[in-house]
Amino acid sequence: MSPEDSPIGLVLAKAAKGCGRAFEDALAAAGGSTPVWLILLALVQGPHRTQTEVAAAVGIQGPTLTHHLNNMERDGLIERTRLPENRRVHQVSLTSSGRDLFNRLRQAAMTHDARVREGFTPEELTVLRGLLLRLSANVPDVQLL
Repeated sequence: MSPEDSPIGLVLAKAAKGCGRAFEDALAAAGGSTPVWLILLALVQGPHRTQTEVAAAVGIQGPTLTHHLNNMERDGLIERTRLPENRRVHQVSLTSSGRDLFNRLRQAAMTHDARVREGFTPEELTVLRGLLLRLSANVPDVQLL
């Protein structure tokens, strides 16, 4: 079966897997991972967020997020403090080491994005984005960004 005859879902799955693996490799080379990148990005976009807000922004369930935050706190990337008005709620903020890692990962993400976009015109990228959003709309239980 030629690539032109392959089911679109299979082509999409293979492309997503390959691009995702390359992105993960780029982040790892810069000292991070996709979950760490997403958490740092959420904290840069909204500093001093609660763990619940970070979980919602990243799309990670509570226990999984706690695991990542524990490691990030141990590595000195974030700090967690309890809110005085509700001691059960933790507020999460970046440390200077966390900001440094964010900047390295941002550069890796931008370089990866440029690599993925290579050979496409801006118009083609607009069409591709629209097609991917339409594909995702056909699978309502999947959320694209």
